[in-house]
Amino acid sequence: MSTREAAATTEAQEPGSRIKSSSPRQIPVVGVVTEDEEAQHTFKPMDLNRVIKLLEETDKDDLEEKQIKSVKKLMECYQNGFPLRDLAQIFKILNLCAGKIENQPRFIESAYNILKLCGLPFLKKKASDEITYAEDTANSIALLGDLMKIPSSELRIQICKCIVDFYHAEPPKKHITGYQQASSSYKIQMAEVGGLAKTMVLSLALLENQLVEKLWVLKVLQHLSTSEVNCTLMMEAQAASGICVHLNDPDPSGQLLFRSSEILWNLLEKTSKEEIIQQLSNLECLLTLKEVFKNLFMRSFSHYDRQLRNDILVITTIIAQNPGAPMIESGFTRDLILFATFNEVKSQNPLIKGLKLSNCYEDFELKKLLFNIIVILSKDLPTVQLLIDGKVLLALFTYVKKPEKHKIIEWSAAQYEELQLHAIATLSSLAPLLIEEYMLYQGNARVLAFLEWCESEEAFFSHGNSFHGTGGRGNKFAQMRYSLRLLRAMVYLEDETINEDLCEKGTIQQLTGIFKNIIKSNDKEEAIVLEIQSDILLILSGLCEDHVPRKEIFGTEGVDIILHVMKTDPKKLQSGLGYNVLLFSTLDSIWCCILGCYPLEDYFLEKEGIFLLLDLLAGFFDGKA
Repeated sequence: MSTREAAATTEAQEPGSRIKSSSPRQIPVVGVVTEDEEAQHTFKPMDLNRVIKLLEETDKDDLEEKQIKSVKKLMECYQNGFPLRDLAQIFKILNLCAGKIENQPRFIESAYNILKLCGLPFLKKKASDEITYAEDTANSIALLGDLMKIPSSELRIQICKCIVDFYHAEPPKKHITGYQQASSSYKIQMAEVGGLAKTMVLSLALLENQLVEKLWVLKVLQHLSTSEVNCTLMMEAQAASGICVHLNDPDPSGQLLFRSSEILWNLLEKTSKEEIIQQLSNLECLLTLKEVFKNLFMRSFSHYDRQLRNDILVITTIIAQNPGAPMIESGFTRDLILFATFNEVKSQNPLIKGLKLSNCYEDFELKKLLFNIIVILSKDLPTVQLLIDGKVLLALFTYVKKPEKHKIIEWSAAQYEELQLHAIATLSSLAPLLIEEYMLYQGNARVLAFLEWCESEEAFFSHGNSFHGTGGRGNKFAQMRYSLRLLRAMVYLEDETINEDLCEKGTIQQLTGIFKNIIKSNDKEEAIVLEIQSDILLILSGLCEDHVPRKEIFGTEGVDIILHVMKTDPKKLQSGLGYNVLLFSTLDSIWCCILGCYPLEDYFLEKEGIFLLLDLLAGFFDGKA
């Protein structure tokens, strides 16, 4: 039976019914139309070149009607999806329809319907079709980005829907005999090859005042930016700066900010971070980020808003790592300092009037992020004056004290402990830059008083569940560790005002006593203890170097702790726990705290210190060999 005869037979019957003859003597060859036959008939052969030729004609009567009718017939033929082998011709037809829209608006519907079918999976007849027609497919998909130039909201939205469908493909309505669906990732791969992401970024410039279309394009870019290849293409199109400057555009739905921040995140993660930071390091982008963050900080009432606020702050933190970013010029640095300290330092600034953080996870993370960005901003020397104006050290010192039982603290015990450790770590970076403020706020006295509490037997249940709290669960070692790091940073400045003040407050005796008590404790946190011991010796070395009276204060008790360290089993030096660091700290303290003070030198020799030193060095170098 020929194709034409089969079609005629089909027209004479209802699907699934028997074929009725005009004579009772005729016996039909085919009694029932099967599902496969029915499906096969839905994919009628069509001369696409004839459709293209018709669309290219311009000088015939009733031409528009014939052209539209031919496209409708094409839609009926390919209602279950486009075969890869026909894709180049179909997209040429789509392009021809799109070119007629300006003068013949009826072709919008034709182009719209073709785009709608593009959302269905492409079909292949052979397994090799995906490779054979890869170039045609890539070029066809690339055309979707070019069609965004057509000033039709309906068409632009459908283009975006079509691309989003690449990531959420629906199966064909019916199975077509001889064809199978192309792999689910095929369209996504061909979009990468065709450079679709780049043209979609460029299309944003055409949509300045079209919010709905802009949101759809951002949704497309959000999907496309899950690929490293697409992110590279978007980066080349300056996507980061182009998207960032519009973050604060009016949008009642909130989608613009959400989708844009997601795209920026993907760009930072999947392409050259340095290039993206460079694109965002301009005054316009930072002014926009500042306004977005400020609005979210002051009006974050939902879990979603707080998360978005924190994401914007992390992006800002990454930008702040670029010394060339105009953080100060944009006023962003001043605002961040204000927001970081408003809980601890009273201010009349209207921005923070009535503002309060809760102890929810997002606000807790925000506080830590603000501490972190202040450290990064401090690397730009002009920021120092803003830190002074904002009384940052005073704010941080409010955490350098033992927890107050009767004070109502908005943070939980575990949260407060983590913030306390984070604050002390932040002080270690900032205090050396702000010596006058450190002394003005009696920094030495505060740290030494805190160390005294750390050493005391006062009951304190430490959670030790944070980065800074490592090794400090159930003890005060984490607090002691970070306090000593702060003192070490200040002593290393070799500022005589600071060092003299420390010595007058009994620091040498206090640290010697802490070291002796640690020796007696035999605590299991060996690595943390070794770090504490090393820092104590380094601080003592810094205080005593070239000062005989201070060496005399160090005294025989100090020599005893050095001798104790020198009796360490040489095998431990290769353990990786920190014994080798402690050894070098010990050698430094022998030079700075003992040599030059004759009574201590005699005591050291009397206790066979020179032999212990030689044995220790021999063991160290033997282990190296």
